[in-house]
This record gives sequence, C-alpha cells and structure tokens, in this order.
Amino acid sequence: MTTVSAVLFDRDGTLVADVPYNGDPDRVRLLPGAAQAVALVRSHGLATGVVSNQSGIGRGLLTVEQVLAVNARADALLGGLDTWVFCPHAPDAGCACRKPRPGLIRTAAARLGVPAAACLVIGDIAADVLAAHAAGARGVLVPNAATAPAEAKRFSGQSAPDVLTAVRSALAATTGRASA
Repeated sequence: MTTVSAVLFDRDGTLVADVPYNGDPDRVRLLPGAAQAVALVRSHGLATGVVSNQSGIGRGLLTVEQVLAVNARADALLGGLDTWVFCPHAPDAGCACRKPRPGLIRTAAARLGVPAAACLVIGDIAADVLAAHAAGARGVLVPNAATAPAEAKRFSGQSAPDVLTAVRSALAATTGRASA
C-alpha cells in the first residue's frame, strides 16, 4: 500500500450523526469512536481533513454560514482537523467537486500539501469510496443504516465496521503494526 500522509473523512454519517440538511451547530453529535479516530490519525503525524457534499446550500435549504457553523462545532468536538472542504452544489449542477467526482479530495490534498494518492478517504456511502478512487486515493466504506445494501456488498473488501477500526486497520497496513 502507498504510504498514507493524510486521512480525509466524510462528515455526516461518518464523524457526526447524519441530521439531513443540518444548519444548527447544537444538533451536532459525534458518532462513537470519531474523536478517537481523529486523535489516532494525529498521533501518527498524519494530516486530517473533512470532505463533504452539502447540497442543502445549492437546494436553498442551508446557507454557507450555517454549514461553516456546523463544521466549526464538529471541529471543536473532534479536537481540530487540518482542513474542511465541502461541495455546495445541488446534485444536478454537474460540478467537479461533488462526490463521487474527485474535486473535494484533490482540493483537500492540495491544501494539506500531499498528493491525492497519499490520502485515505473514509465515508459511509459509495460516493465517498468512488471519489477516493477517482482522485487516485484509497477509500474505505464504513456502512451505517443509510448505506445501501448493494453498496456495502460492492465495497465489502474495502470496508470497516466503524471509523476507528478503519483508521486502526489503515495505520496497521502502512506501519506494519497495530495502533492503540
């Protein structure tokens, strides 16, 4: 496996509970193991980031300011990540940034000063893994109740039961030893 220099997480359903079109920082709740996963990545000297589709902006349901406020609350609860990148476009906009396209991963990698191929992307739906692949990165699926069964089956060889296990497995694969 290529050396991992950065771990990029999806936000909703991966690090925080998925509240559709959430614009309220008070509704942000970390998922089990999320803070530990981010801390573990940092403890290995790797860069961290979030790459997230936020179509509520393009749909007129959220403002950029609301997304930034929710991101800031999640960032504070997670202990601070190195970069946050989101796509504000509606699904039919045809932009290059909306996952499963590679734009968010490439932008985050550039901000972190690492090649996209040195990024690990962890998310809860196929679009996260497909965006990683499109950018030349490695993707890991962490299925949850919102993950389509066909997606979970399709990426069963590239999945983990939770975000902390995904990080531990990736670090063990790159360092050759298990992580705390």
